[in-house]
Amino acid sequence: MKSKVVVVGQGYVGLPLAVRAAQAGHQVVGYDVDTDRVKRLVSGESYVEDIPDAQLAVLLDRGTYLPTTDPTDLDGFDIAVVTVPTPLRDGAPDLSYIESAAHTLAGRLRPGATVVLESTTYPGTTVELLVPLLEEGSGLVAGQDFHLGYSPERIDPGNPTWRLENTPKVVSGIDSASLTAVQAFYDTITSNTVPVRTTEVAELSKLIENTFRHVNIALVNEMAMYAHELGVDVWEALDAAASKPFGFMRFTPGPGVGGHCLPVDPEYLSWRVRRTLGRSFQFVELANEINGHMPDHVVQRLLLAFNARRRPLAGSRVLLLGLAYKPNTGDARESPALRVAELLLGLGAEVRAADPYVVEAVTVNSRLTRCDFTEEELAAADAVVLLTDHDAFDYELVARASDFVLDCRHRLETGPTVEVL
Repeated sequence: MKSKVVVVGQGYVGLPLAVRAAQAGHQVVGYDVDTDRVKRLVSGESYVEDIPDAQLAVLLDRGTYLPTTDPTDLDGFDIAVVTVPTPLRDGAPDLSYIESAAHTLAGRLRPGATVVLESTTYPGTTVELLVPLLEEGSGLVAGQDFHLGYSPERIDPGNPTWRLENTPKVVSGIDSASLTAVQAFYDTITSNTVPVRTTEVAELSKLIENTFRHVNIALVNEMAMYAHELGVDVWEALDAAASKPFGFMRFTPGPGVGGHCLPVDPEYLSWRVRRTLGRSFQFVELANEINGHMPDHVVQRLLLAFNARRRPLAGSRVLLLGLAYKPNTGDARESPALRVAELLLGLGAEVRAADPYVVEAVTVNSRLTRCDFTEEELAAADAVVLLTDHDAFDYELVARASDFVLDCRHRLETGPTVEVL
C-alpha cells in the first residue's frame, strides 16, 4: 500500500531509508534542517557513498522522493521516521534533535498516523520523551489516536553485502496496535522484521549490539599492546584462535574506534545505569578508556620507531593513510585518525593525509595537509601510518616506496621497514 512517508534527518541513516522507501513505492519526503545538504539532494548529488547519484536521480525524476527544509511539506504524512543525531555532550545524551523533530511532527500529526524513532538512545526514550512531546503538540493520545514505535537503525556504511533491505530489522511499538503498524511499514522495505514486545527492549537491543563490539575490540586492543611488549605476534595468535569453529568470534586491533556507534552508543547505556541505578557500568567505562587511548598508543609506537632510527619526530614528515573510521567509506565521524593527526601535529611533526573517500573538509588542525595517494608522497615521507585500510590503496607500493611504515591494520608483511601495531 502506497503511503506518504516522512524521514526526518537525511544523513547516513535517513537518506538510505528514504531512498529505499521510495523504491518500495512510497511517496517519500526527506526532511532536513541543513539547507546545503538539501540543495545537494535536490540537484541529484548524494553525499552518502551507499546511494549513487544515478539512483537518486531516478527517484527525483519520478517524483517519489522530495528533499526539503520546508516543514509544510510534511503535512498529511501516514508514517514518519526520526533518524536524527543523538550526540553526547559532556558525557550525557543530547536529545535536542529528537525533541526538535517531535515538535516539528506533532503539529502535523493526524489520527491513524505512525511515528517511529530510529535514533540510537537509552531505554525509555520513546515512552518517556517522545510520547509526551507528540501528545502535547498534537492534542492526540499515543496508542489511542496514533501509533508510535522504535526500530533501531542497523546501517553499516560501505557494506556491500548487508544493506537496509536484507538486514533483519528489529521493530517495536508502545502497544500491540502500534507494533502491528510499525512492522507493516518495515515489511514493505525489508526482507525480515524481528518484532519485540516493548520499545525499551528494542532500544536496549541496539546498545547491546554496539557495546558487545566495543568491549571486544577493547579486549584485543589491550591484548595487542601487551603482546607487543612481550614480543608475541598478536595477529598470528588471533589467526590461530579463529581456527576454532565454536565459542570464538574474531575481533582485530586498530588505532581506535570511530563512527557514531562504538565511541558514543555504549555511553547511553552507561549514562542510564549511572543516572537511574546509581552504579557504574564498568565494562563500558573500561572499554572507553582502552579504545580512547589507542591513538596515543599509535603515536607512542611511532615515537619509539623514530627513536630507534635516531631521528626526531618533531620536524619529520608523516603521511597518514586514511582519515575515515572504517575502510571503503568516507565517514570520518569520531575517527581515531583525526586524534592521531592532532597528537602528531602537537608534537611538531609535518602531517599529511591521503584518503580518497573522505572528500569533505575534516576539521582537525589548519596545519594538516590533505594530499593524494602517490608514490612521490610515500617516498617523501619519513614515516607512513596506515590508519584506514581502504582497498583503493596499493599496498605493494606502500611497502616498496616507503622509508618506514607503521601498519595499524595488518595489511602489510612485517619487515625491516614495516611494523605492525
